[in-house]
Amino acid sequence: MKANNCWKFKDCGREKGGKKEKEMGICPAYPKNGKDCWKAAGTFCGGKVQGTFAQKQGTCMACDWYKAVKS
Repeated sequence: MKANNCWKFKDCGREKGGKKEKEMGICPAYPKNGKDCWKAAGTFCGGKVQGTFAQKQGTCMACDWYKAVKS
């Protein structure tokens, strides 16, 4: 795995200084949960804001980043 943070792997642009910071804000996973973004409530995945891990578990478990980290 080349990336060590979800925002680099997914190229979402929601990190500080990222291409979508002004449009969408900084992701709640930035900067401390880049390796385990599924633990951060309010991340923007699948085209919508997600809730807690319990609420977004299905989305996270299908995510290519989650699978790469867990393997």
